[in-house]
Amino acid sequence: MKKIVFLCMMVALVASCGSLDQKSQVGLKGNWTITQVTYPGSDYIKVNSFDIADSKCFIGSNWSFVSNNNKGEMSLTQPGCPSFSSPIVWTITKTGDFTLKITEGEKAKRVSQGYYLKVRNQTDNSFQLVDNVNVGGNNVEVVYQFQRR
Repeated sequence: MKKIVFLCMMVALVASCGSLDQKSQVGLKGNWTITQVTYPGSDYIKVNSFDIADSKCFIGSNWSFVSNNNKGEMSLTQPGCPSFSSPIVWTITKTGDFTLKITEGEKAKRVSQGYYLKVRNQTDNSFQLVDNVNVGGNNVEVVYQFQRR
């Protein structure tokens, strides 16, 4: 009986991980800093990123990604911006979709709001997360440039 239960759990685990991009996730393992945030009209338009702060406040923010459990942490450190730190839960699918939950110490299953971004230009030392936001009725791509620390 124990073998059957174990086998069923293993099949469920493999099936649930089938849509995730393990190679990309392992590539993000470690500590990162956002070095640049760009989008069209950024000199004139303010974008509130992740319902936390102005997108420019994320420049210099520190992020850590743990690939074996898809958890991590992020913190804003920009002077003149709100101080913010939170655990995160994240995944990358084989289509390059990046899901992010900022849990603020809650269990991820209790956090109903999350963010869907795209991973682009991933290398050993850099990658980009791209968010589509509505600005004045137009879809705008906000690009967060990450560098490995």
